[in-house]
Amino acid sequence: MTLDARIKDKLGLVQVYTGNGKGKTTAALGLSFRALGNGMNVAMVQFMKPDQGSGEYVMSKEVKNFTLLPCGLKHLVDPKNITKEDRAAAQEAFSVVKELLFSGRYDLFVIDEINVAMGWKLIDVKEVIDMLNGRPKNTEVVLTGRYAPDEIIEYADLVTEMRMIKHPYDKGIGPRKGIES
Repeated sequence: MTLDARIKDKLGLVQVYTGNGKGKTTAALGLSFRALGNGMNVAMVQFMKPDQGSGEYVMSKEVKNFTLLPCGLKHLVDPKNITKEDRAAAQEAFSVVKELLFSGRYDLFVIDEINVAMGWKLIDVKEVIDMLNGRPKNTEVVLTGRYAPDEIIEYADLVTEMRMIKHPYDKGIGPRKGIES
């Protein structure tokens, strides 16, 4: 399936999915699925998420025109004790994002958890905005994660905040394979 030029001409917005509720990455994956069904090439780079056999990573190997690159370390980042390794991994992920985004191969580009990386000062907000300003024309970009900086919210064309009202964690139910990972 090839992308209709009339669709490509209408791409180029920046979307933000943020907030403390569940579903930011899931929403981006749903959008990716829709884009793929319309002939788009899609990339997702995941900050702070290692390949641990997540459902989306496993499936990405089976889906044509979908590139998913987890760029996290094997441990979770502790925002109260950020290490040199955490900073280096975030900078490496940002380099991967820029390389792939500027390649011009993708119609939809999802940068998963970059809002957290900016919120925790692992990535500079100004550098992200500069990158977005220079991206290839007609490339739709989605930024996900909690803590979206005010500058990003102001910059974006669409901002959705997921708000937690109730969560299974409150009942002691941890992440479930196939639902949360």
